[in-house]
Amino acid sequence: MSPVQKYLLGAGAVVFLSWLFLPNLLFTLVLVGVIAAPIVGYLMLDPSQRARLKRARKRGIGR
Repeated sequence: MSPVQKYLLGAGAVVFLSWLFLPNLLFTLVLVGVIAAPIVGYLMLDPSQRARLKRARKRGIGR
């Protein structure tokens, strides 16, 4: 299983469990946090860091 698949599976589990056990407002905040955290982290990278990350993904580092 690739690291991306593990991340998606974990994020899905967190969202599902929060949907079951938390009130609607907290569930919405968890959902936004799970979706927004990786996007904000990627956007905070410099262009050179983004290029290095793309090269690392292309080579398959971390699998």
